[in-house]
Amino acid sequence: MTAYSKSYPRPYPFAVQFLTSLILGVGTSLLLILTLTLGYQLLYAGRIFPGVTVAGVDLSGLSPSDAALKLNQTLSFPVSGRIVFRDGANVWYASPVELGMVFDASASAQTAYRLGRSGNPFRALADQVRSRKQGADVAPVIIFDQRLAYAYINNLAASINRPAMEASLKIEGTNVVAQAGQVGRHVDVDATLVFLSAQLQTFRDVEVPLVVIETPPLIVDVSAQEAAARQILSAPLQLSLPNVAAGDPGPWIFEPSVVAGMLTVKRVDNGGQSEVQVGLESGAFAQLLTPVAGQVDRESKNARFYFDDNTRQLVLIENAASGRTTDVPATVTAVNEALLRGEHSVQLVVKEEQPAITDSATAESLGIRELVSSQTSYFRGSNAERMTNIQIAAERFHGVFVPPGETFSMGEVLGDVTLDNGFAEAWIIYGGRTIKGVGGGVCQVSTTLFRTVFMAGFPIVERHSHAYRVSYYEQTATGRDPMLAGMDATVYFPLVDFKFVNDTPYWLLMETYFNASSQSLTWKFYSTSDGRTVTFEASGPRNVTAAPQPLFELNPELKKNEIKQVDWAADGADATIVRTVWKNGAVYFTDTFTTHYEPWQAVCQYGPETEDVEKLAKKQNKCLPPL
Repeated sequence: MTAYSKSYPRPYPFAVQFLTSLILGVGTSLLLILTLTLGYQLLYAGRIFPGVTVAGVDLSGLSPSDAALKLNQTLSFPVSGRIVFRDGANVWYASPVELGMVFDASASAQTAYRLGRSGNPFRALADQVRSRKQGADVAPVIIFDQRLAYAYINNLAASINRPAMEASLKIEGTNVVAQAGQVGRHVDVDATLVFLSAQLQTFRDVEVPLVVIETPPLIVDVSAQEAAARQILSAPLQLSLPNVAAGDPGPWIFEPSVVAGMLTVKRVDNGGQSEVQVGLESGAFAQLLTPVAGQVDRESKNARFYFDDNTRQLVLIENAASGRTTDVPATVTAVNEALLRGEHSVQLVVKEEQPAITDSATAESLGIRELVSSQTSYFRGSNAERMTNIQIAAERFHGVFVPPGETFSMGEVLGDVTLDNGFAEAWIIYGGRTIKGVGGGVCQVSTTLFRTVFMAGFPIVERHSHAYRVSYYEQTATGRDPMLAGMDATVYFPLVDFKFVNDTPYWLLMETYFNASSQSLTWKFYSTSDGRTVTFEASGPRNVTAAPQPLFELNPELKKNEIKQVDWAADGADATIVRTVWKNGAVYFTDTFTTHYEPWQAVCQYGPETEDVEKLAKKQNKCLPPL
C-alpha cells in the first residue's frame, strides 16, 4: 500500500504581523491617554481645572477654598450691582441684595471644582479638554429670597397700578363737565419676578422689564357728547303744537336750567360697542309733559243737532271737533333727536281722532226718523240755585248722540259738577242729611232721563234711588202723584251713575228742554222705532213708615226767635215697579225696579234765647209733618 499525507496552508506571515502591531498600537495609545489623564488629574488634584470661571472670574488652579476667597473678594455684584426697573419716564434702582439676592461663594467654588470630575470618565475628560481649550463659565450659586423681591416690586406697583376709568360726562347745574377715559394698568408681579430671577444669574447690571398689563376702558373719549350737551343747554327748549289753530294752547318754553335737570348721560351698547348717549331722561321729561298734555289733549266731540219735526232733518247746533292726544314717548324721542341736531324748537307728536258724528251727518245716515220717547218732570218750589243747576246739567245732553249697541253713562257726559263749571250750591243729600252742596238739582235731570229711558224700553244697566222720597219727583203737571214713587234716579259721579244700553241698530239723539216758567224739564229721544212698546205696573208707596219727630238744633249764628229749616220730613216707604218691554206684540224682556226710602227727619235750627221753639216753628210753617 502506498501511504499518503494531507498538508494545510500556514498563516500568511504579513497579516499576522499587522494585526499584532495594531493591537499593540491601540493599547499603547490608550495607555498613553490614561497615563496623561491620570497625570493631568494628579497635577490638579484638589485644584480647579484650567479655564474654569464663575461669573467671569478665573479660578484656574485654585483650591475650592482659595476660589471661594477670590470670588468673595472679586464679585461684589450683590451689594454694588444695580438692577434697573423702568416704567416710561419713571426709573427705579435697586441693589441685588435689596431684592433678596445672596451670593454663595463656597458653593460656587465647589461647583467650579466639580467641573471635569463628575459624570462618566469620558464626559469628565471632555469637560477638562473643553475648559482648557475654550474656557467654561460656571453659573454662580445664589440664594434668591423672593419675598424681598416681591415686596419691592409690589411697592413699585402701588405707584403704577391704576384702575381703568370710563370716560364720563356730568351735568352740574347748566355746566357740562367731561372727563376722558383712563387706561387701567396693573403690574404682574409674578411675571416680573421670573425675569428678575434670570437676570440676577448674569451678575451684571441690567434693566429688568416690568410686566405691566394694560386694560383699556370701554369708553375713552366723550368730547362729541360733551359738545352735544353744551349745544342742548345753549338755548331754551320750545315746544309747540303742529298745525296751530286759533285758541290752541302753547308754545311752551323751558329754560336751560330746567332742561339741565332732565339731561342724562348714560352708557349704552350699540352693536357690541359701548358708547355714551346724551339726552333728556324719559321719565322726567314725560312728567314735565304731563301739564302740557293736560292742555293739549281733548276727546273728539261729535257735532250736536236737533231733529226738526217738520222737515224731519237734523239741524246743526254745535260743530264737531277732532280729538287729540299727546304721544308722550314719541314726543320724548322727537325732542331728543331734535336737540342732538342742534334744534331747540320742536313740535309735539299728537295723535288725532276724528269724531263719529261730523257736521255733515244726516238723519237718514244715522237712522233717525222719529220721536221714540219723551218724558217731562216738574220741580215747582225749587229755588233759583236749584233751577240753575237743572238748566246747566240738562244743556250738557242736548243734541248728544248714543251710538247703536253702546252703553251710555250719564256721569261721563255730565262731567265735573263744580262752581267753576257754572253750578251753584243747592240742597243735596249727603251723609244722612240734606245739606247745601254744589250741584243740588242735578238729580232732577237724572230722574227725567231715567223715565225717558224707561218708557223707551231700553235696558237699564245702573240706577240708584234717593235715600228718601223727594217731593219734586212725585210732581205732575197738575199736582202730585204718589204712584211716581220709585221713578227717580240719583247721580253722584263717579261713585253713583245712571247707565242704559241703546240695543237698537240705530243712532239715538237726545234733546233736553228746560222751561223756567212752568218749572219743568222735558227729555226727548229721536231714533227709529223697532216696534217696541212699554207697559208697567207700579205699586205706589208700600210699608209706609212715619217720619221721626222734628229735630231742633241751636245755631249761634241765628238771631233770637229766628227759625231756619235745614231738612224736611218724609215718610219711609217701599215701591216696586215692574216693566214689560214688548216688541212687535211679543214680550222682549221684563225688569223690576225695587226702591226703599228711609223715613226722614225734619231739622230746624234756631237762634240763641229763642223760647218755645216748636210752637214758633209751627207758627212759621216749618218742620211740619210730610204732606
